Amino acid sequence: MSVTTDADLVVRCPWGNDPAMIAYHDDEWGRELRGDRELFERLSLEAFQSGLSWAIILRKRDNFRAAFAGFDPEAVAAFGDADVARLLDDAGIVRNRLKIEATISNARTLVELDESFSDLLWSFAPPPAPAPTSYADVPATTLESIAMAKALKRKGFRFFGPTTAYALMQATGMVNDHLADCVARTRP
Repeated sequence: MSVTTDADLVVRCPWGNDPAMIAYHDDEWGRELRGDRELFERLSLEAFQSGLSWAIILRKRDNFRAAFAGFDPEAVAAFGDADVARLLDDAGIVRNRLKIEATISNARTLVELDESFSDLLWSFAPPPAPAPTSYADVPATTLESIAMAKALKRKGFRFFGPTTAYALMQATGMVNDHLADCVARTRP
């Protein structure tokens, strides 16, 4: 079931319920995103979101970008113990040691890849599917997200399972899970 906001009488997916989430829903979520740095950022933020609400991560996104050198994989790959300590003291981000260490490890894995990270992730994008009519029609995982998570794990990526992989696929336009009557479904 989609929601109509009183402010603009536009039908949207039901999860965009504050100005920041509405802007994210309308302008970013489900839009095609490519690029190694851009997808490293999204993979990292989706991992940090695990167990939390996306609204928390979205509110802290600028802090994450500052703390993780704009998610430049080469820069993050060079982080050491002092950086881990600095990040654990940074109240502007989610201070979870496992997630912080996984982000640094994932950057190191990414820079060692012998292929484009963007191309690798997009190789798991499924063909377009019919628009869901309710969130009951939206899975938490798919065969493609399971395959993506397994492939990344084999390459050495950490803190990235099938559910996080599917969330990444949704966020970056690999799948379009905007509901059938959502205004964002038809926007370029």
